[in-house]
Amino acid sequence: MSVNCWAVIPAAGVGQRMGSEIPKQYLQLSGRRVIDHTLARLLSHPKIEGVYVALSPQDKHWQACDYADDPRVFRVNGGEQRCHSVLNALHQLQQRKAAQEEWVLVHDAARPCLSHADLDNLIMTLIKHPIGGLLGTPVRDTLKSVNADAEVEATVSRERLWHALTPQMFRLGMLTKALEDSISKATWVTDDASAMELAGYRPMMVEGEAGNVKITRPEDLQLASDYLSRSDSNQY
Repeated sequence: MSVNCWAVIPAAGVGQRMGSEIPKQYLQLSGRRVIDHTLARLLSHPKIEGVYVALSPQDKHWQACDYADDPRVFRVNGGEQRCHSVLNALHQLQQRKAAQEEWVLVHDAARPCLSHADLDNLIMTLIKHPIGGLLGTPVRDTLKSVNADAEVEATVSRERLWHALTPQMFRLGMLTKALEDSISKATWVTDDASAMELAGYRPMMVEGEAGNVKITRPEDLQLASDYLSRSDSNQY
């Protein structure tokens, strides 16, 4: 089935938890910047028409990246929060006359290990779905609820709980409206599925690979490097 899919990467953040002098998406990972790995994964997939990257207007690192001048990559200004950055990218995509029914895959800049198998699974699972959905993994660890002093108050059942990953895949028109509505109510969601949920929809969870790690702390770089070394030998 022929379908147009676009990717959006919100990359205007500074990644404070990394404790580095530059945003985490520009850190070196296995010989390339983190964001270059991420873009390579998306752009090499045949279903992805192009990628919109939302960056801080003060960003001084992007132009040195491998894909800064790639004609399939479009830079847009990021916003105050992730949701603002994604919405800015969606508005730019609409200005390019993209149809409201086209699919948008929003992916974290700091998830450089996304596999083509996960992309294939996500797209083929959701292509006929009325709402869309997201990659995720079922929670396997024991969960604890704690108080303000980090004292355990309860053990939380992990049944039917999932870790939300990216990409998160929704139709352009529906996601744009959901984000506009949530922002207008000063509800600054931390992922796109949350905006869709607030709009009354029920996104579908699609199980993905545990190797789709997000780099948030220094130790995550080595973990991502290990996954990359395995996946690169398998051509993603």
